Amino acid sequence: MLKWVLAVLLFVPLTGQATVVRLSTVLGTIDIALMDDEAPRTVANFLAYVNRGAYDNSFIHRSLPGFVIQGGGYTWDDAIQKVMLVPTGAPVANEFSSSRSNVRGTVAMAKLPDQPDSATSGWFINLADNSANLDNQNGGFTVFSRVTGEGMAVVDAIAALTAPPVGPFENLPLISVPAPGSAVTGSDLVIVKTVTVLPGPGTASDSDRVFNYLEAAFPQYITPSSQPTGTSDIYTYRYYPGTGAYVGTADGMLYYLGPAYKNGTEPYLLGSLAEWLAIAAQAGY
Repeated sequence: MLKWVLAVLLFVPLTGQATVVRLSTVLGTIDIALMDDEAPRTVANFLAYVNRGAYDNSFIHRSLPGFVIQGGGYTWDDAIQKVMLVPTGAPVANEFSSSRSNVRGTVAMAKLPDQPDSATSGWFINLADNSANLDNQNGGFTVFSRVTGEGMAVVDAIAALTAPPVGPFENLPLISVPAPGSAVTGSDLVIVKTVTVLPGPGTASDSDRVFNYLEAAFPQYITPSSQPTGTSDIYTYRYYPGTGAYVGTADGMLYYLGPAYKNGTEPYLLGSLAEWLAIAAQAGY
């Protein structure tokens, strides 16, 4: 656990007080910190899709290793075993700025060719520094958020999947490749189960803000993410069945109880809640 604490002390926060959106995929959690002030129209457009559940049960439909993975355009309907288009609203005016380049870990809006103001629901995550390309075509692709915590490990895992041409999709990442002649099903796709706005300053408890940050930064210790918060005696806590671990707060301190420390036989004091809250807040939680 000492290694964990040291890793946090070396963590460089990416944003301050941003709106954080959680993409819960079948391969893990991707948290993105929105650039609320820098790209307000684009952020508002994205949140409109999030808040009406348009991205729930969507899937990553394009993967080009070393370039981007892309989603936000299609959902999978289990009831009819069919791909559906995400219903789109009016396009949003382009907000590209050279101060928000398409570098690794940034999230930008997809657009139609030669139509700078055509972004609707589609988005992509940059796998590399694509600024020389994407900053200089089609009016520039608007970066509106950045992956936080350990989310890029999940993004890279998606990018590492086989991505053959399937139907209308030229590079569809597949968790499993169906046998020849068999159709792709939902279990083969990289499904984004839910996309939700995490409670932020003023709307979530201090404990929940720290728990949300820890889930994104240290999934190797506490999974799956977004577990319910409970209380017991003096503790406010979350239990993570995937790793058999708890994180909890009590009397202004933060604790871990799980197999990474003495096989879960006693809690490990991680430090004060105030210290961890400051780290979480700087990271946008």
